[in-house]
Amino acid sequence: MHLWGDGMSLGLVYKNGEHIFDEVCGEVPFLTYPLFEKTGVVKSAFSTRIGGVSKGCYESMNLSFDRGDDKDAVMENFQRIASAIGTNCHDMVLSRQTHTANVRVVTEEDKGKGIVRERDYTDVDGLVTNVPGICLVTSYADCVPLYFVDPIKKVIGLSHSGWRGTVGKIGKETVRVMKEHFECDPADILAAVGPSICQDCYEVSGDVIEKFKEAFDEKDWDNLFYRKNNGKYQLDLWKANESVFRESGICKEHIAVTNVCTHCNSKILYSHRETGDKRGNLCAFLALK
Repeated sequence: MHLWGDGMSLGLVYKNGEHIFDEVCGEVPFLTYPLFEKTGVVKSAFSTRIGGVSKGCYESMNLSFDRGDDKDAVMENFQRIASAIGTNCHDMVLSRQTHTANVRVVTEEDKGKGIVRERDYTDVDGLVTNVPGICLVTSYADCVPLYFVDPIKKVIGLSHSGWRGTVGKIGKETVRVMKEHFECDPADILAAVGPSICQDCYEVSGDVIEKFKEAFDEKDWDNLFYRKNNGKYQLDLWKANESVFRESGICKEHIAVTNVCTHCNSKILYSHRETGDKRGNLCAFLALK
């Protein structure tokens, strides 16, 4: 297994030269965050399309049981990525995403839910835990993964933030749950915006922008979106979620913002904007050691 920080091995196109990710390149490659790894208390990962057994439009590392793919293939994919990261499927807990701002506190009793046994919850787009060994898992194909690590209290969070979740500020809600349940101090929390669709690729209609105008201060609008001649807008979910982090009390120097766009890299990462519903899903993973 080789660790790459220069973007040369997977062939990803990076939006800038910042060292946000390391590429871990084995038979099942994934991205990881130096920001988190250097704490020594977590394992962090974001999957790619590479290294799985799924066929056709799901090729090859599809990590969704709900898109019509062969379930045995998906389970094999989960087993492969789990092995690569250094966890196992019985320790994973999968969200059940419906574009809410709902965050669930995950306990020992939840281990395996969504992967090797049924989930007894729905409408859960965020997960938080303080249990070592549990691997939180959330699903993506352009929407924004949000990672949270408190290395002092040893608490982690992982949340799915599409445009609705960003308007609902699920990032802020995740921090609130970490504070309320585990007495985390936002000043201690490290946070990352994960691989997702960039502003250049994300055209939205005026009704979406109206929601953002309601949720975000007017002074920030010019940083978050701009109007084009066709009446549509280009929206920056990366900056919007960074703004949510800052609003939550997370320090600027504790934030890593992706420079990898799923749509720009649709041969390596799944992108809903590129392929529509005929695709697999990527996953974000975060576990306390």
